[in-house]
Amino acid sequence: MRRREFITLIGGAAAWPVMAQAQQSMMPMIGLLQLGTSTSWDLTGFREGLKDAGYVEGQNLAIEYRFANDDSTRLPKLAAELVHRQVRVIASISSALAVRAAKDATNTIPIVFGYGIDPVEQGVVASFNHPGGNVTGAISRTNELFGKQIGILHELLPQAVHFGVLLTSRSAIHESIIKDTKAAASAIGGMIEVLDVSTSDEIDGVFARLGNEKKVQGLLVTNDPLFVTQRVQLSLLAARYTVPMISPFRQIVEAGGLVSYGPNLAERDRQAALYVGRILNGENPADLPVQQMSKFDLVINMKTAKVLDLNIPNSMQLLADEVIE
Repeated sequence: MRRREFITLIGGAAAWPVMAQAQQSMMPMIGLLQLGTSTSWDLTGFREGLKDAGYVEGQNLAIEYRFANDDSTRLPKLAAELVHRQVRVIASISSALAVRAAKDATNTIPIVFGYGIDPVEQGVVASFNHPGGNVTGAISRTNELFGKQIGILHELLPQAVHFGVLLTSRSAIHESIIKDTKAAASAIGGMIEVLDVSTSDEIDGVFARLGNEKKVQGLLVTNDPLFVTQRVQLSLLAARYTVPMISPFRQIVEAGGLVSYGPNLAERDRQAALYVGRILNGENPADLPVQQMSKFDLVINMKTAKVLDLNIPNSMQLLADEVIE
């Protein structure tokens, strides 16, 4: 090889990293702000939505991830970091607190949410049809399912009258959860016991007490991201202390929980990601109506039912969207 050709090849090889960096810097960048951990939420639906919108991370899109690791006090700082990074869109899946932190941090960068409570009541959009401002997204209304979830527990446990409700006081709908679950339990002649936790250790303590007191006959796990993060812990404790448990999260049942009834969160997250793509393509979040998910999935873990010595009615199995054998 001639010396001049060799120098040309070396120069070309050296340019590749520079070219790659330049290409990456030209990609649109979005921020993903999450209350939970990097492993607590399955982002498959979100990524599928981005792909459907024409965006693939690392190819024509960069994503800045910020996880608060279930510490809500970190959210304002993390949101400020994304604003400083000048991301094109801030997305938040599963947490109203993260959306609020993002909204407090910026009124110009578009924000797209996917969560389970009313964004109008929370003051993040003006209306469902005309959000206004810089925020829109998709909701799954998990807070409207508590009555149905208590009803499913009652169908599985016809003699049960004492139900536990596991929640966190940081929830934006803490009071309405208590009100709605009390009403649902009262309608079937039952009562609830509020079990307020905010850490893994507190979850351990609650289950130990339930096991000792033997009063709570069925447990409703509410819709806080903490419970997805601690899904394995919850499932193991429920089996250890023989507490039948229902939640809105399929992930908990996949980890060994008994049953879940809730919206199809993967589809909700996909819809939110489609909105991210539309905003990147030039649309205004103020003009994108809030999407409302209407499909709800019933998932039953028959292995767990056997461990708990529970007979799942055939009628419920036939209605289930998925039965884990």
